[in-house]
Amino acid sequence: MAMLPSNAGTVPKFVDRLPIPEVLQPIGLKDGEPLYRVRMRQVMQQLHRDFPPTTVWGYEGTYPGPTIVVRRYRPITVQYENELPDTHLFGVDTTIHGAEPFRPQVRTVVHLHDGDQPADADGHPDAWFTPGLRVTGPRFTTNNYRYPNRQRVTTMWYHDHAIGITRLNIYAGLAAFYLLEDEAEEQLGLPSGPFDIPLMFQDRTFTADGSLFYPAAFPGDFFGNINLVNGKVWPFLAVEPRRYRFRLLNAANMRFYNLQLDPPLPMTQIAGDGGFLNRPVPLRELLLAPAERAEVIIDFTGRQGTTFTMTNNARTTYPNGTTPDANTSLVMQFRVARPPSGVDQSRIPEDLPAGPFPRPSEVVKVRDLTLNRRQDHLGRNILLLGIRDLDGRPLPLTWGDSTTEKPLLDTVEIWRLINTTNDTHPIHLHLVRFLILDRQPFDVNRFMTTGELAFTGPAVSAADNEWCLKDTVRANPGEVTRIAVRFVHYPGEFVWHCHMLEHEDYEMMRRMEVQER
Repeated sequence: MAMLPSNAGTVPKFVDRLPIPEVLQPIGLKDGEPLYRVRMRQVMQQLHRDFPPTTVWGYEGTYPGPTIVVRRYRPITVQYENELPDTHLFGVDTTIHGAEPFRPQVRTVVHLHDGDQPADADGHPDAWFTPGLRVTGPRFTTNNYRYPNRQRVTTMWYHDHAIGITRLNIYAGLAAFYLLEDEAEEQLGLPSGPFDIPLMFQDRTFTADGSLFYPAAFPGDFFGNINLVNGKVWPFLAVEPRRYRFRLLNAANMRFYNLQLDPPLPMTQIAGDGGFLNRPVPLRELLLAPAERAEVIIDFTGRQGTTFTMTNNARTTYPNGTTPDANTSLVMQFRVARPPSGVDQSRIPEDLPAGPFPRPSEVVKVRDLTLNRRQDHLGRNILLLGIRDLDGRPLPLTWGDSTTEKPLLDTVEIWRLINTTNDTHPIHLHLVRFLILDRQPFDVNRFMTTGELAFTGPAVSAADNEWCLKDTVRANPGEVTRIAVRFVHYPGEFVWHCHMLEHEDYEMMRRMEVQER
């Protein structure tokens, strides 16, 4: 008998195989460089063995979309086409900025997350376009994005970024991997081919008929009651008794994942958001905020016949919210059941090609940026980014306020993220990669009332597994998080924001204008 997907506790777990997204192939050449086409389509897809087919949105009609695999220094162009229906899958709350009634209900724009690309190819939130390009946003210039692919090799992803409805579009399915590779990486001897597997973690809620559920009224915070990996509900993966490389991506709207294996089995992290760590870091658990990525090696050698369950104990909201229940604490399974297909010749290098990192001698400016909470005109709590006023107190700002972050091209700045809220916020900067320096607790009440930034404890350096280039940083409550940011390659208007999508959609996003020197 089919189980009602609305009741997570009745859904059989670990009955579906983990799907691996297909690799997208170019359709031709544009100016001598590979040209890819990515169409956004509404389709029906089986997300669990016992569910009716679910209506989703997908790049090239699949959820998640196909993986784009490219070589460093080899530019490509991606032609994005919106072939979605004119009516959204979910109710669009027009009371929040960016989703007003005068805007079309279905709008999309694609952001290559962690991409090092010009502003006109960055997926600006106001560069949206409707199905058939009938209507375009105020910053739309083209739906053909040229990606130079000049940064360090890393695991990236592409996803929707339309202002005011990003949470809805990604929840509907518009997310996919983008992998940047080169010859030097191949010489490291890491697991490769079928032993190099991307894993996209998300949470969703379903109705009894198998449809995705999302509240029509803006919820502020929203968490699903079922975990999916690569678009499949609580899947399993049959693995060989050997080393595997897993590329982990938290693509959830708001949920943090603190991942462990049961029975305990160590993971070795080799890379983060923007590339390799300086050395491998063994871990028993791994915390990923929304948009964060990590590459880990898991060695199943000698474990034939064992089943490992990946679990999650991160609270919602993080770190002071509710503990996951018996359902949301489960993620997927690894079954060491397949016989070895050959000798495992992979290895974990002692040293990894991290960096280059910004240097203190390069710093030209220190900026204080605040994370704030207040009520809107309807009495709803909203989160805001801001600066310090003339008295040093936090000055919350909205998307519509004037741009205050105007770094100069080819310079390094230190940003101090001063979090006055009760939540950890994953702060993402477009265009750039940065180095996390440290986090330090401060007296929030004194700062709010007097503007004095009084520290209450010592600064704690970034964790060992954060010692890499990053594009998203966890800014913890009651702490000042310092990051060193190098602004290189492209001037223009970009954005920075919280990557909890419900926060991003409602004002926790600001413009950033990188200026020529």
